[in-house]
Amino acid sequence: MPNNTSVFTATNITRTFGHGKKFVKAIDEVSFTIENEEIVTIVGGSSCGKSVLAKILLGLITPTSGELLYLGKPIVNQRDHWREVQSVFQDPFSCFNQFFKIRSQLKSSFGIFKEKPSDKEMEERVDQALMAVNIIPSEIEEKYPFELSGGQMQRMLLARIFILKPKVLIADEPTSMVDACVRANILDYLMKLKQELKMTIVFITHDIGLAYYVSDRIFIMHKGKIVEQGNPDDVTLKPKSEHTVQLLDDIPDIHKKWL
Repeated sequence: MPNNTSVFTATNITRTFGHGKKFVKAIDEVSFTIENEEIVTIVGGSSCGKSVLAKILLGLITPTSGELLYLGKPIVNQRDHWREVQSVFQDPFSCFNQFFKIRSQLKSSFGIFKEKPSDKEMEERVDQALMAVNIIPSEIEEKYPFELSGGQMQRMLLARIFILKPKVLIADEPTSMVDACVRANILDYLMKLKQELKMTIVFITHDIGLAYYVSDRIFIMHKGKIVEQGNPDDVTLKPKSEHTVQLLDDIPDIHKKWL
């Protein structure tokens, strides 16, 4: 990848849904760049447009207007795009078929490659991916998704990323359905992924505290617009937007008295 080519370049992208009274402008003339091996976190409240933006970056939906470039080119082939840009979503159970065993579904991930490895190599790489997220392969042998916990299923998603080795990971609220201890582990695994695979990561979250600790840059979204962006210290310690201030005020403080 050329050093002077941004991973993503968005220029005035807008995405609308519906017509008439049901018309919604989910993304409103948003422009930004995301650089190679950067961790960018898109932060905002419910219905601010951050998940719609994530789907645009994944190529699941296209902008109504404006231009999005990946490595300097438009996304024209979704399958080719998914070989390099992958995702981890909020609900891991919705990402796996409950009627098929976990191991067989991890092996099926190789189907996205132009040339599939041998069956023996696929088995070895699945084992390596499981061990990378602290799962002993025999622990999930013959098991179905509904037999695992939420934390284990999130690690299955991360194991799948180890298998696919994408250049970019879009992580949409990947820790919101697990408890605090598991959340810390998931973030550790994501950072391990970034270091080993030299990935670019785009986090999607409502938690500006999380964004502060993991990001190189933070984008604040409100009603489809990026209202502020910058490095974590500037955004959180010297906020310019009232919406950033509101997100900071919403962080729980153990020293405040309860009303």
